[in-house]
Amino acid sequence: MKMALRLATKGSGLVSPNPMVGAVVLRDDQVVGRGWHQRYGEPHAEVMALKAAGNLARGATLYVTLEPCNHHGQTPPCTDAILKAGVARVMAATADPNRKVSGRGADYLKARGVEVEMGLLEDEARHLNEAWFHWVEKERPLVIAKAACSLDGKIATRSGDSQWLTGLKAREMGHRLRHDCDAILVGVGTVLADDPRLTTRLPRRRAKDPIRLVLDSKLRLPPTARLLHLKSSAPTWIATTTAAPGDKIRTLEDLGATVLVTSEDGNRVDLEYLLAELGCRQVQSLLVEGGAEVLGAFFDQNLVDKFYFFYAPKFLGGQQALSVIGGAGVDRLAKAHQARDFSLRRLGPDILVTGYLEKE
Repeated sequence: MKMALRLATKGSGLVSPNPMVGAVVLRDDQVVGRGWHQRYGEPHAEVMALKAAGNLARGATLYVTLEPCNHHGQTPPCTDAILKAGVARVMAATADPNRKVSGRGADYLKARGVEVEMGLLEDEARHLNEAWFHWVEKERPLVIAKAACSLDGKIATRSGDSQWLTGLKAREMGHRLRHDCDAILVGVGTVLADDPRLTTRLPRRRAKDPIRLVLDSKLRLPPTARLLHLKSSAPTWIATTTAAPGDKIRTLEDLGATVLVTSEDGNRVDLEYLLAELGCRQVQSLLVEGGAEVLGAFFDQNLVDKFYFFYAPKFLGGQQALSVIGGAGVDRLAKAHQARDFSLRRLGPDILVTGYLEKE
């Protein structure tokens, strides 16, 4: 099962809205087939592993990181492939969380004489696909806050100088997060200040661009912004409010952008509404890169699920220097956003702190 979990990670960033899945066929204590879901719309992990095993799959055990599907989607049911191959036993790490699907694959196989067990390394399997499980169970994306700052929590000097706070390894990790996530979000202030592309650039592997999403309640985004003129397979979405001028909406749409109109929440985009809309559009993971006021808005509304904070070994100081999280903040320590399950990692000279936010 550990081998199957490692294989599943090869599909990271490439299979959404499907989960990452790996599979291993074992016969007489020998691995005779391996497979993983490589890209959305292509064969599932079980089918790939069974194809690799060939006739050796008959009477064998199939280890798979998620309950095999028993419905027609982009591909035929994996349960049919398992039965056709003559597999005697299926070990699945975890059940499918979808209430319409959960247990049906296992029950279908059991009714036809295949031994099925579930629960082996279930925690690891759920962690692997935490964004997918979150999306299926809550119908909104896993919100991941990402920021780079100095040791004293500043993202720029008092003059606004911010490039580059962190080193190459930290910035490469940031791009890996972009590859892994379905969408990346910034505020229009970041676009006006930096004119970013919000694309993924990785030196040693093929990279997938996330959907580029800009919060822009009054549609101040200029038509010349670079993210509106990219050769990228990923789209650009603009989240605005009902107060946005119609002519500006049409201009952005003519440039190929998708404009998402939400209700106003204090003259800003309604973030709760936006997350629900993203969930309907099958966005499972949202990487919030800021700036400070955007991060603050997500923290103030308790919408952050996970965080990646990169700390550079620098002190910037100054009351006028921008802090990493803006917004209103909390008025008492008892209301502080509590981190849990956090870990530290060195990336060259920098420190990455990763963890989750407690939910009330």
